[in-house]
Amino acid sequence: MLSKSLLNRPVVSLRSGSQVAVAAKPVINPHNLKILGWWCKMPGGQTRVLLAEDVRELVPDGLAINDEEDLCAPEDLVRHREILDIGFDLIDKPVRTKRQKLGKVSDFSYNDGMFVQKLYVARPLRKVFTTDDTLLIDRSQILEVTDHYILVRDTEIRATAEELAGAVPA
Repeated sequence: MLSKSLLNRPVVSLRSGSQVAVAAKPVINPHNLKILGWWCKMPGGQTRVLLAEDVRELVPDGLAINDEEDLCAPEDLVRHREILDIGFDLIDKPVRTKRQKLGKVSDFSYNDGMFVQKLYVARPLRKVFTTDDTLLIDRSQILEVTDHYILVRDTEIRATAEELAGAVPA
């Protein structure tokens, strides 16, 4: 599923049968790219956190939870305090290899375990005219995630000088 399915989704209580909040944006752990939950907006402007483990079901109409009590105040989530304080956002994060900048994350897909599976990287305008406009990066290609960029494995295979010398007919 794509990241757009995580944004601005209604949160519906199964007990009351009504919408209790809006899941505004995902909370992502940058250390393992796991979606921990969502920052939610409550009626009245309060901000709460809905942990992924408290979601009973992802339904077309939104996120189904047992009760409004599943929405926690950020200060109550001591175990997740570090991740919440980081405020990591994957969208628009620059992606690069050791040799070059590739572009910025425009979207991502995730699996049923709520792990980010693939990054969709929008290429800079100057590169759009020479290659495809979007790169697809699998999570296995990610080497490092920092506050400033995502480092990925370079997929180009470079021949050594010895290999090139051996390939030229004498």
